[in-house]
Amino acid sequence: MILGKRPEIERFLSNPPADVRAALIYGRDRAVVRERADGLAGKVAVRPDDPFDVALLTETDIDGDPARLEDELAALSMMGGRRLVRLKLTGDKASADRKAAEALKAHAEGKLNPDAFFLIEGGALGRDSALRKAAEGAKAGAVAIPCYEDEPGDVARLVRENLARDKVGLTSDALDMFVARLPRERGVARQEIERLALYLGPGSGVTAGPGDLEAYLGVEPEASLSDAAQDAFGGRLGAAQAALRRAAAEGEGGPAAVRAIGLHLGRLRRTLTLAKSGAGLAEAAKASGVFWKSEREFLRQARAWTLEQLDVVQPEVLAADKACKTAGSPDNLIAERLALTIAGRARRLGL
Repeated sequence: MILGKRPEIERFLSNPPADVRAALIYGRDRAVVRERADGLAGKVAVRPDDPFDVALLTETDIDGDPARLEDELAALSMMGGRRLVRLKLTGDKASADRKAAEALKAHAEGKLNPDAFFLIEGGALGRDSALRKAAEGAKAGAVAIPCYEDEPGDVARLVRENLARDKVGLTSDALDMFVARLPRERGVARQEIERLALYLGPGSGVTAGPGDLEAYLGVEPEASLSDAAQDAFGGRLGAAQAALRRAAAEGEGGPAAVRAIGLHLGRLRRTLTLAKSGAGLAEAAKASGVFWKSEREFLRQARAWTLEQLDVVQPEVLAADKACKTAGSPDNLIAERLALTIAGRARRLGL
């Protein structure tokens, strides 16, 4: 059975029915998958961290010992209470997918220990996944919970809830500004929210407005690197070089500069991929975590660059990253050369 709507997912995670013996939680955003799986584990097991009641398995474990998964699901709890068997699938091995599907089907049908709960964490499983088919097709005893990327409303709620725990907050305008800046990957978003809470002062009761937030964003140590990356992909050679040298003066080295360039490339790639799938370019840019102040320039670049051209740049970024991390390398010069190379390509595209 599939649980696809947020209300039904939240109801299940907060109070899983006793007749459900297995749950598959999967999706591209592994932070959301892990967060939901941890929450569910705490509901179905009295001691979710107790090695006597909980078996933690990976695809390597079941590949090395094909019978182990069903053995764990058939075993009884040593300490009483409900036994929990957690399987974390980190890759896309067909053999592990198939074995997990077989075990889930048998357990959902009650063929193993009915007091055990089988919790599976998976990545972006395709429609051809045997495990996904088994969970979605189960008439009883098992559920499938897909984890999609957070929508802006979900991110806004995440920001409000996390800041409220530290007794700080944002006005509605500041919240819109901050949400537009955040990436949709839940784990990265949480880190950014924690940084903002520290900046505002946990327990201070402050409610920050757009002006306060602009000041916060302006003092981020990565600001010069973000400027450099944007200038490079925008064809502004001099500005990119100046921003990199400003970042170096602020203590940022070559590896951080190359990483910023890689992140900008990743946003362009994601935006163009979403646009290719039918999304509007502005909508795709927001979904890629583009800051609202940079949106106009970013869209200008997205209209000029293509996925094929980004594929040419990608190996150059990877090579620069490797070179920067080599002992004794002139990492700042390597980063500058990369930025200038990209800026030259951008100029040839008409930027």
